[in-house]
Amino acid sequence: MASSLRLGSSALRTSFISKPIVQSAAYNGLRCYSAKTKSLKETFADKLPAEIEKVKKLKKEHGSKVIGEVTLDQVYGGARGIKSLVWEGSVLDPMDGIRFRGKTIEECQELLPKAPGGEEPLPEGLFWLLLTGEVPSEAQVRGLSAEWAARSDVPKFVEELIDRCPSTLHPMAQFSLAVTALEHESAFAKAYAKGINKKEYWQYTFEDSMDLIAKLPTIAARIYRNVYKDGKVAPVQKDKDYGFNLANQLGFGENKDFVELMRLYLTIHSDHEGGNVSAHATHLVGSALSSPMLSLAAGLNGLAGPLHGLANQEVLNWLQEMKKVVGNDISDISIKDYLWSTLNAGRVVPGYGHAVLRKTDPRYVSQRQFALRHLPDDPMFKLVSQVFKIAPPVLIEHGKTKNPWPNVDAHSGVLLQYYGLTEANYYTVLFGVSRALGVLPQLIIDRALGMPIERPKSFSTEAYAKLVGAQL
Repeated sequence: MASSLRLGSSALRTSFISKPIVQSAAYNGLRCYSAKTKSLKETFADKLPAEIEKVKKLKKEHGSKVIGEVTLDQVYGGARGIKSLVWEGSVLDPMDGIRFRGKTIEECQELLPKAPGGEEPLPEGLFWLLLTGEVPSEAQVRGLSAEWAARSDVPKFVEELIDRCPSTLHPMAQFSLAVTALEHESAFAKAYAKGINKKEYWQYTFEDSMDLIAKLPTIAARIYRNVYKDGKVAPVQKDKDYGFNLANQLGFGENKDFVELMRLYLTIHSDHEGGNVSAHATHLVGSALSSPMLSLAAGLNGLAGPLHGLANQEVLNWLQEMKKVVGNDISDISIKDYLWSTLNAGRVVPGYGHAVLRKTDPRYVSQRQFALRHLPDDPMFKLVSQVFKIAPPVLIEHGKTKNPWPNVDAHSGVLLQYYGLTEANYYTVLFGVSRALGVLPQLIIDRALGMPIERPKSFSTEAYAKLVGAQL
């Protein structure tokens, strides 16, 4: 096996791995946080043989069983609801909302380790949970924080690439461009070109994913500081956690509440099943054995769309338009009138409704609770609260919305602008940093389980008509 591949601590050996893996210079000598603490890579490798056998047994004993049906409406409706993807990290229940490895957001807030004196879970802990299914110890999370900090240096040519981008190029386009350029550093791509055993794929995917995640805050911050500020980016503080470093590099490190918001934001925006565009695109491109860099870049390009990650920006713009019209009058009748004017103009109420959920998004609830603790008197938060009160009955009366309740996008922009991050065009980049924490664990799992290239069957409209016995 190539000696350039990196390992989170000591040389790894399992029943199906016979050679040690050597860490790179960037991580050389760091080992894990404690010699007695199992690293993330060791934890995943220990669990892997049992997981492989579980999948083999499931396929062997139940592979021929029918698990659903497909209607023509689903085919022409964007494959909505078709059961066809494997996604281990999270499952979205219409009533309970998202569960990360079976745990609700509220349970994650309670169980996952926090920074000393902090109130919100560290995203490092969620990444560990998504990859292994286990809640990590504080020592394991501290070790992961240290590992990401050690891997965080961005290649000079990538920095120069970002610096050469015109400020008019959308931040998400710059973000995708930089992530794509990191393909130059891909351990997976280099190893595959030399020839490696399929059982080794996941290890190189793991290393690339860890390197990629570690570099995202610096890349995201460089884009923000170039486009909106003075172009200066603070260095990563090696003894700090991921959320703090992102907040600090953006220029908000001195505000403890904003740091806590970043920890919460990164955690709750990370994963939302595998069928959403950014998750599915990452998985799909990865199934072709493209590197994590190219796979995540594909997911980011999907996230940039107004029907996906750009939605939180649209919500804030809509709220600001409303504020200009209603002013300080946020009475029930004033908000109701504005909502009806939006609907009667043929527009949707942004931030309300969801493809799967049929109740208030728990991610919205967690952000609302944060706001109630930290900014209860903010005028924009009060406006959001009034919309939360008035919009559902209006949408029910309107009758064209299956889910009249708010989703995560209905709240996040208001929190960011309160702390001074007012550049709504940039918000999706933060979403992208978070989404990497959810899609890359699944990419590692895909390669570990030997998942094949994704290749569904397509038909023409004429062929579908023939299948259902229709005359066109």
